[in-house]
Amino acid sequence: MLGLVQTQSVSPVFVGRIRELTDLDAALARANAGEPQALLVGGEAGVGKSRLLEEFLGRCRATGAVTATGGCVEMGCDGLPFAPVATVLRVLHRQLGDELATAAAGVEGELARLLPELGEATREAHNETGRARLFELTARLLERLAADRTLVVAIEDLHWADSSTRELLGYLFRSPHRARLVVIATYRSDDIHRRHPLRPFLAETDRMRVVRRIELRRFNRAEVHAQLAGINGTEPGPALVDRVFERSEGNAFFVEELARSIAKGCGSGLSESLRDLLLVRVEALTEDAQRVVRITAEGGSEVEYPLLAAVAGLGEEQLIEALRDAVGANILLPTADGDGYRFRHALVREAVVDDLLPGERSRLNRRYAEALEADPALVRADQRAARLASYWYHAHDPAKALPAVLAASVDARRRYAYAEQMRLLDRALELWEDTPPHIRQAQRPFDQVDVYPACGCDDEALSHLDLLAETVVAAHLSGERERALSIIKRALRALDDGVDALRAAWFWTQRGKLLEGLGRGDGWAELSRAQELVRGLPPSAVHAEVLAQVAGWCALHEPGPEAFSTAERAVELARLVGAEGTEAHARLTLGWLKVDSGDVADGLAEMAELCERVTEIGNVGVLGRCYVNYASALEGVGRSDQAVQAAIRGVEVVRRFGLSDARAWLYCNLAESLFSLGRWAEAEEAALSARRLAAGANPRAAAASRLTQLALARGELDTAERELAVSREHYGTHNPQPQYTIPTLRQTLSLAAARGRIQDARAALDEALAEGFPPGTQRHAWPLLLAAASAEADAGGLPVAAPDRAEVLGRIRLAARRLPGTVPVWQAYARLVDAELLRAEGRDTPGLWAEVVAAFEPLERPYQLATARFQWARALLASGADGEARQHAARPLALAHSAAERMGAGPLREGTQLLARRARLSLDETSDGDGQDPAEELGLTPRERDVLRLVAAGRSNRRIAEELFISPKTASVHVSNILAKLAVSNRGEAAALAHRLRLFAPEPAPAAPH
Repeated sequence: MLGLVQTQSVSPVFVGRIRELTDLDAALARANAGEPQALLVGGEAGVGKSRLLEEFLGRCRATGAVTATGGCVEMGCDGLPFAPVATVLRVLHRQLGDELATAAAGVEGELARLLPELGEATREAHNETGRARLFELTARLLERLAADRTLVVAIEDLHWADSSTRELLGYLFRSPHRARLVVIATYRSDDIHRRHPLRPFLAETDRMRVVRRIELRRFNRAEVHAQLAGINGTEPGPALVDRVFERSEGNAFFVEELARSIAKGCGSGLSESLRDLLLVRVEALTEDAQRVVRITAEGGSEVEYPLLAAVAGLGEEQLIEALRDAVGANILLPTADGDGYRFRHALVREAVVDDLLPGERSRLNRRYAEALEADPALVRADQRAARLASYWYHAHDPAKALPAVLAASVDARRRYAYAEQMRLLDRALELWEDTPPHIRQAQRPFDQVDVYPACGCDDEALSHLDLLAETVVAAHLSGERERALSIIKRALRALDDGVDALRAAWFWTQRGKLLEGLGRGDGWAELSRAQELVRGLPPSAVHAEVLAQVAGWCALHEPGPEAFSTAERAVELARLVGAEGTEAHARLTLGWLKVDSGDVADGLAEMAELCERVTEIGNVGVLGRCYVNYASALEGVGRSDQAVQAAIRGVEVVRRFGLSDARAWLYCNLAESLFSLGRWAEAEEAALSARRLAAGANPRAAAASRLTQLALARGELDTAERELAVSREHYGTHNPQPQYTIPTLRQTLSLAAARGRIQDARAALDEALAEGFPPGTQRHAWPLLLAAASAEADAGGLPVAAPDRAEVLGRIRLAARRLPGTVPVWQAYARLVDAELLRAEGRDTPGLWAEVVAAFEPLERPYQLATARFQWARALLASGADGEARQHAARPLALAHSAAERMGAGPLREGTQLLARRARLSLDETSDGDGQDPAEELGLTPRERDVLRLVAAGRSNRRIAEELFISPKTASVHVSNILAKLAVSNRGEAAALAHRLRLFAPEPAPAAPH
C-alpha cells in the first residue's frame, strides 16, 4: 500500500529533451537581446509537448520573463475564433493590469474584439482592411509589452486552431522586427492528414526564416526507464521497463497510463485497443464521476464550472466530489484561469466522446444549449455565440440551430474571423431547408446596407439569396475565392434577372472582381452585365457600386472621357442613396481622372480633402486607397517632394489603422518619388520595405519594378534583369493595365539597349506603340519614348542599328507629338526626347541642349538634369576644339559628374569621367587638366583598342583576325580581356559602351545605291 500511495501518474523529474531545451534556451537568449523569436513544437499525441512547454515556461519565468499561455479550443469540428490569443491577452491583462490598458490606449475599441475587458468594440469594417488592422494592432500591442521585458506567448494545440488564429499567428511570426518577444506554438503532428488545414500553414512557416520547427520524437528505452523511476519514486526493474517500453512504444503519455494501471494491479488485462487503454481509468471512477467526465467531454475542450453544474444536474456537494475524483485520477484538470475544467490529455476526451451513444450526444448538446440560453453569463461573452451555435447544431434541432448559427456568424464577422464565419454560414445553408418557414422568415441577422446592399433595408426578412451573398462576402474576405465563385454561380442559377435585377447585378459585380483576382480575366464582361441589369432602375446602393466599380476599372484599363463621366455619375448616385463608402471610392477615381485630364489643381484638391476626411472618420475601407492614389497623382505631375510627404503621411496613417497592404503600395510610391528626387539609397530601402510588406501579386511586382529602375540607372544589369523577371511574373498577363505594361516595356527596352541588343530594344518599342498610350498615361509614356530615343542615339555607330533607323526615329517622333505635355515636367520631357532624336540623327546642337537644361533646372528631376548637362557638354565639345568651347563645357560637365556621384548613377558617372579625360577637363569646375586618353584609362593596350574598334563595328573574331593579321584564337583572347576590363558580359555590351563613350569615330555609312 505504501508504494501505491507514493505512485503518481506524472513524473516529477523532467526526462530527456536536452537538445530541444537547448534550442529553446537559445531562442530565449536571443529574445532577451531584442531579437523576436518564433517556434513551432510538433509531435504525436502524448509525446510530451505540453510537458516540454511547461518546463520551458518555468525557465523563462525564472529569468524574469512574463509568460502567457492560450489553448486552441475544439468545438465539434470547429475551433473558436481567436480563442487562444484572447486567452493570452486575458492572462496578460490579469498579470499586467493598467500597463496593458496603457499599451492599448487609443485602439481599445479595436482590440476589444479579442479582449472584451478593454471596453466596447468599435463598429467593424466589412473588408480585408479591418482584419489587417486587427492583426497589426495585436502585433503592436505585444511589441509594446515586450519593449522593456521579455514576453513569452505560448499557444497550445494548434491542430485545433481556427483559420483566423492561424493567420494571426502567422502575422505575429513575421511582423515584429525589434522586440523581446517569443511566440511558441505546439501542435499534434499525427493529426495533420493531407487535407488538414494546418498543413499549408506549416508549409508556409517552413519558408519563413524567422520560424524554427522542433519535432519531438518518442522516448528511447533509457528515457522510459527514467520516466518510470520518476513516476514510482524507485528504480524500476528491467522486466517492467521492457514491458512498458514495448507497450507504450516510447509515448510519454502511454508510459504514464501503463505505469498507473500496473500500479493499481491491472496487470496485463488491458485491451489491445487504444480506446480501451484510455478509458480504463475513466471506468474505475465512481458513477457520478464517470457521468461528469462524459458531460465535460461533450462540452468542449474546456468547460466552465457554472455551465457544467447547470448541465450535470447534481447537487453542489455531489458535483464537487465527482470532480475531485476525476481530478485525483488525473483525468480532468482545472483550467489555467481556474474557472473550469479540461481533460489532462485530449486523447482521453476523444475516447470518452467516441464512447458516447449518438442519442446521448444529442441530448447532452441540447442540455448545454438550454442551460446557456437560460443564463448567457455561464460562459465568456467572446465565446457565447459560437458555443451556443455548436451545441444547437449538434443537438440536431434546425429550428433552434439556424438562428444560433446565424448569430454566431455575425459575431465572427464582427471579430474579422471570416473563415469561421464562412463555415458557420455553410452550416446555415445546410440547415436552411430543414428549418420551418416561419423560423426562416423571422431571421434578420445582417446589416444589409454595409455588406450586401441588394435587400435595401434591414427590416426585410432574410432570403436564401441573402444568405448566399453573405457567404460570398465571408469567403472572399477569408481568401476562399474559389468557394466564393462557386456560391456566386449557385446564386446566379437561382436568380431571375428580370425579377431580381439588383441582386443579380450585385452577384455579377462580385463575380467580376473574383475572376480578376483569380487571374481568369479582367472582369469587364461581368461588370458590363451588371451595368445592363441596373440600367433604367431606380437609384440604389447596388447601382452606385456598379458605377463606381466600372469607373475604377476604366481608370486603370481604358482611361479617358468615358471613365470620367462614369465616375461623375457614380459620385452623384452614391451621394443620392447615402452610400458613403461607395461615394468616397468614386470621388477618388474622379480626382485621379481630373489630374490626368489636365485639371490638376481641382483633382489634387479633391484627393487631399478626401484623405483628410476618411482619416478623420476612420473609414478603413477607402483610407488606404486614398493615400496611395494621392501620392501617385502628385508624382504623376512632377511634384515629387510633395508626393514623398504624402506617402510618408500615408504610411503613418495606415500603420495606425493596421493596413499592411496599403503600406506596401505607399512604400512603392515612396520609392518612385525618391528615385525621381535622386535619393536612390532611400528609394531602394523603400522598395525593399514594400517587398517585405506586400501580400498581393501587384504590389510585389511594383516593388520589383522600382528595384529594376534603380539597377538600370546604376548600371547593375544582372540585378535589373533578375528584378524585371520578378516584376513580369507577378504582374502576369491576365489583367494588363497601362500603369504596369508601359513601365515594364520601358525597362525591357532599356535593359536590351544597355546589353547592346538594339533590335530587342526596338521590339519592346514596337510592342508599346502597338498597344498605344491611352489618355492619362503620359507619365509612363514619356519615359518610354525617352528610353527609346536615347537607345537609338547611343547606338548611332553600330552597324546592326543602321537598318530601319529612320523609320524607328519617325515612329518615336510621331508618338511624342501625340502625347500631351500638360505640366512642366512632361514639357521638359518632350524637349529631352526631341533632343535625343536629333542626336540620333547627328543634328543636335549645344543650343538645343541648353534649352533642355533650362527646362529641367526648376524641376525635381536631378537625374534627367544631369543627363542633359552631360549631353550639353558633349555637344559643346563636339562643336569646336577651341578654348572657349572647352571653357563653356567645363561647368555643366562637372555638375553632371557631381550629381552622378551623389546618386550612384554608374553609367552617367563613367560617361562624364571619360568625356572629361578626352577633353582634358577637370571635374572640379576650377581648372583644365591633362587627362589621359580614355581608352588608356580603361586599361586597354593598343592592340586591345584595335580589337575593340572592330568589335564595335560588328566584326566576328574571324574577321578581326583577318584584318589585324592575327589568329582567331588570339583575337578571342583579346576579346575576353576587353570584356573583363570594361566590366561587361558580352560583345554587344562592349560595343554599346564604346559607342556611348565615343571611344572611336563612327564608321562612314555605306554609299546609297544608284
